[in-house]
Amino acid sequence: MSRMKWGLLVMLLAGCASTNMPSGPLMFDDFKIKTTADLATHGWIMRTVPGWPGIAGALWGPESFTINDGVLRMTSSTNGTVTRQSQLCHQRKYLDGTYAARVRYSDAPSAGPTGDQIVQSFYLISPSKGPMDPTYDEVDFEYLANGGWGTFKPTMFTTTWDTFQLEPWIADNTSTRKTGPMGGWHTFVAQVDHGRVSYFIDGKLFASHTTKVFTEMMSINFNLWFVRDNLLKDVTDQRAYDEDIDWVYFRLGQVSPASVEAEVAEMRAKSVPFIDTVPASGLASPCNF
Repeated sequence: MSRMKWGLLVMLLAGCASTNMPSGPLMFDDFKIKTTADLATHGWIMRTVPGWPGIAGALWGPESFTINDGVLRMTSSTNGTVTRQSQLCHQRKYLDGTYAARVRYSDAPSAGPTGDQIVQSFYLISPSKGPMDPTYDEVDFEYLANGGWGTFKPTMFTTTWDTFQLEPWIADNTSTRKTGPMGGWHTFVAQVDHGRVSYFIDGKLFASHTTKVFTEMMSINFNLWFVRDNLLKDVTDQRAYDEDIDWVYFRLGQVSPASVEAEVAEMRAKSVPFIDTVPASGLASPCNF
């Protein structure tokens, strides 16, 4: 079934007429752009800054992104010596509200042998000012197709962060995991409300977390990176993993997954490729974590 037909079907099933659509500031991007250079006109940043997470010395840059028929692809690759990772960040101006994206995660590499531990993610984050920063906020959907972080099976993690420290590692968070393959297209929805976070996958509640009240504006991000020290041993073949993004959505307020799908379907039916009425924050928007 085509993306357009699927969207219209979702709208009809949700029974949500346009007059009942949510109101309030909205950001929606359908990635109907000609080249990845056009991402900047929609407020997106393709990471170029070296650093955490992933492999020390990994390269980041626009070479890792391609666009094809409204689908944005991120590709990360390694041969064990040279590693390229990818991250996409929107402006830092989001706090409480409903976040959603339709994303395709990969269970296997698009090229080369499998086995590297790799993280495929859709997440929200505010910058860390230092170890155990009390103002730090983060909300994660992360998929590890080849295991990692204490598991040897494909595992989906949702994690809500209070704070952290890199060296030595301290993690202050609440996390929910579920094992099993998650390759393919999925719709991820996070409802953030004063430190209460509800995570939905394909319309079903996956986890509910309660943490401190979020106070720092966050950016919307996607990241594809290799787990440090867990690449295939003594393998020099080039291998690559892909993560595809169909659309991204934010609406102020608590919007149900069905209403998100219906609103996206209506915007697509009306050929709305991009809209952003979320006020700018004036804050710096680093794309480096």
